[in-house]
Amino acid sequence: MPEIKYEIVEHLGVLSETDKGWKKELNLVSWNDREPKYDLRDWSENHDRMNKGVTLTKDEVQELKDILNKNV
Repeated sequence: MPEIKYEIVEHLGVLSETDKGWKKELNLVSWNDREPKYDLRDWSENHDRMNKGVTLTKDEVQELKDILNKNV
C-alpha cells in the first residue's frame, strides 16, 4: 500500500478528546500535495497516527452548515 502524504495546513479546533489523548479535530489538510480540504478525524497527540475520517470541500462544509442550522 502506498504511503499517504499529508500536511495539516491549519488547525481549526478540537471537538473532543479521549482518555488516551486522541483528539477529534477539524483541520485544513492537504492530502498527497493536493488542495487543502476540511478534515474531521481522530488524531494521536503528536499527529503521527490517525483514524478514519471525513474530508469535505468548502462547498460541502457550507451545505453541512446550512443543514445543521435548519435542524439543530
